[in-house]
Amino acid sequence: MNIMLFHSTYGLRPAVRAAADRLRAAGHEVWTPDLFDGRTFETAEEGRALKEEIGKDELLRRAVLASAPYSGRGLVYAGFSFGAATAQTLALGDRHARGLLLLHGTSDLAPNASVDGLPVQLHVAEPDPFEPDDWLSAWYLQMGRAGADVEVYRYPGAGHLYTDPELPDYDEEAAEATWRVALGFLDSL
Repeated sequence: MNIMLFHSTYGLRPAVRAAADRLRAAGHEVWTPDLFDGRTFETAEEGRALKEEIGKDELLRRAVLASAPYSGRGLVYAGFSFGAATAQTLALGDRHARGLLLLHGTSDLAPNASVDGLPVQLHVAEPDPFEPDDWLSAWYLQMGRAGADVEVYRYPGAGHLYTDPELPDYDEEAAEATWRVALGFLDSL
């Protein structure tokens, strides 16, 4: 698969590069665009401040520009938290999208969003302060109405960004389970 992997509000940190390497080792071609122009952060608050400074429209423009040269190949869009939200937006707008892999995050859907059986897999902590149960239930229903084929995996007791070994949220058992399931998902596409 051709995978466009977007970073979280922490920026393009070693954990994102390690994830891309894991995906490459499994035989996938992976791109990791840097939407923050090389800036990384120690706290989510710092990253969110930069995200607000750059602006949602500009960040989306950067993501589209990074993805556009590869879209015709049939991308799987993937991302971590904020990057998952970005991936979701792009996948729902790309008629060539082959799949959507969401790690730690989702996003609003446009009322007219429509896909034809797009395979979607979400991995999220339980509970997750950024992805509360009511939100996830509504998101799941909206994705289904949009035509997506959605699988949701919850990880009890894990922190929000539980796949990043450099963050306090890290949960090795949940992270390894996530990668086993995600790699199977990608192999099925």
